[in-house]
Amino acid sequence: QVQLVESGGGLVQPGGSLRLSCAASGFGFSNYAMTWVRQTPGKGLEWISDINNSGGTTYYADSVKGRFTISRDNAKNTLVLQMNSLKPEDTAVYYCAKDTNALGLMGGLDAWGQGTLVTVSP
Repeated sequence: QVQLVESGGGLVQPGGSLRLSCAASGFGFSNYAMTWVRQTPGKGLEWISDINNSGGTTYYADSVKGRFTISRDNAKNTLVLQMNSLKPEDTAVYYCAKDTNALGLMGGLDAWGQGTLVTVSP
């Protein structure tokens, strides 16, 4: 079965950086686009970034554009979210998710990880 396991969350100060990783298994990782989303009690679920199957095309929400970078290593079945210039409003549980297609352009999501908590606080 598809399995996605996020890691790398933690407590950081505003302006700091954090790198999240997602280890994928149970499917042909290189055939599918991947997505990062985040969830807070106040904002709910928010899409933040998408990457196509090859890693050559990326998309970002305006709220994180210029600060976050999505990437993938298909040889290692790993998805990465590099987060820089973190703000308190970035505090959330971050999830990686599998898209249903290779393009990752607003496609559906059919698998989620357990999430990793990122807390940005002075």
